[in-house]
Amino acid sequence: MSLLRKKSIASMLQEKVTGSGVGGMKKELGVFDLAMLGIGCIVGTGIFVLTGVAAAQHAGPGLILSFILAGIVCAFCALCYAEFASMVPVSGSAYTYSYATFGELIAWILGWDLVLEYGFAASMVASGWSGYFQGMISGMGIQLPTALSSAFDPANGTYVDLPAILIVLVLTFIVSRGSKESSRLNSLMVLVKIAVILLFIVVGAFYVKPGNWTPFMPFGFSGVVTGAATAFLSYIGFDAVATAAEEVKNPQRDLPRGILWSLVTCSLLYVLVTAVLTGIVPFAELNVKNPVAFALQYINQNWVAGFISLGAIVGITTVLFVLLFGQSRLLYAIGRDGLLPKPLARLNPKTGVPANSTWVTGVVVAIFAGLIPLGRLADLVSIGTLFAFISVSLGIIILRKSRPDLNRTFKVPLVPWIPALAVLTCGYLLTSLPAVTWIAFLIWMALGLAVYFAYGYKHSELSR
Repeated sequence: MSLLRKKSIASMLQEKVTGSGVGGMKKELGVFDLAMLGIGCIVGTGIFVLTGVAAAQHAGPGLILSFILAGIVCAFCALCYAEFASMVPVSGSAYTYSYATFGELIAWILGWDLVLEYGFAASMVASGWSGYFQGMISGMGIQLPTALSSAFDPANGTYVDLPAILIVLVLTFIVSRGSKESSRLNSLMVLVKIAVILLFIVVGAFYVKPGNWTPFMPFGFSGVVTGAATAFLSYIGFDAVATAAEEVKNPQRDLPRGILWSLVTCSLLYVLVTAVLTGIVPFAELNVKNPVAFALQYINQNWVAGFISLGAIVGITTVLFVLLFGQSRLLYAIGRDGLLPKPLARLNPKTGVPANSTWVTGVVVAIFAGLIPLGRLADLVSIGTLFAFISVSLGIIILRKSRPDLNRTFKVPLVPWIPALAVLTCGYLLTSLPAVTWIAFLIWMALGLAVYFAYGYKHSELSR
């Protein structure tokens, strides 16, 4: 049973105060900063890249319903995250919550799952950023050498994706400078991104042809569900918000608000953009990498398409930034518990940032993004997200019964029904993912168990 040994919430709160030898992280973030972190991660790749492919291959105009469905499911999960954040305002998000609820082995499995989720997502987003960036500079007459333009593929003459590596390392440096400084830059980029998206919605609305919404569900309702499962790649933002818990001025009040505000804003933007996009262009023609800019070129609004390409680059930059931020805080929390090497939990005395985990994250993501083709890994990120959501939702039900005495400044309404709905809907979406995704996921989990029994179990703080 020592495999299921639990950390008490009191000990977690004490760790948050004492930190890792330098008095803990600096508390500098408020509701606005948290909402911008969430929006920065949620709105980006989904709107600028995935909407077109998901509409063309899975859902057609029914992608509107896919995002509504995904948003509802995420709302159930976000409420559960918000309650946990108000009870346990500690870095690590779902990993930390599971340590208090299910015990060490389950927490490790979930932490390893989140490492997969954040790491692969960041690598994929960096590759997407590189594609948009190269498209922009080619319009200026600048062309990168083929060998430096994409991941390792000698058959096509490519060996390394240099822009992807550089953007990851630049953003890693920014994250390492401190939470307040990096969140200010993120907030500025998010505001630019929202302005560009609103410009597309306003301009595009005048060119919508309702006939393009027929048939509304060309692939049936199963296509809508598959679209919703794919959309989960776009919804890991509020998990990243929760990883910032120890850097929030008033976490019990501000974390739930930041999580819920980011989810509401993003769901509304996704639905509006999808409605306009499929109303402008017949869905079968949207199987492109830059669907929003393509739609504007389709209606000869090239001047707006230029703004959209810039907004896409800014938008994808914020997604990558928040993923790197979240991954570094996750490694910090796991390292502090001893399940990964302790140096990952060391804080920089000047910035209060976990410098080692930040740079480990940046270097590994840069290697993956620069050298490994990652086009088929989107479903792996989705499966990791869904497992995290299920564990947090189950944890709310368990702690309401086992620890009703805990201080909760935010409570999920209608417990156990809303958390149960979150578990059931996430479980249903898991069944729509292909078998190859499950096989790859189980291989990753087996590797994680090997790491735990070889290192984590012996070095865990609870083993002492």
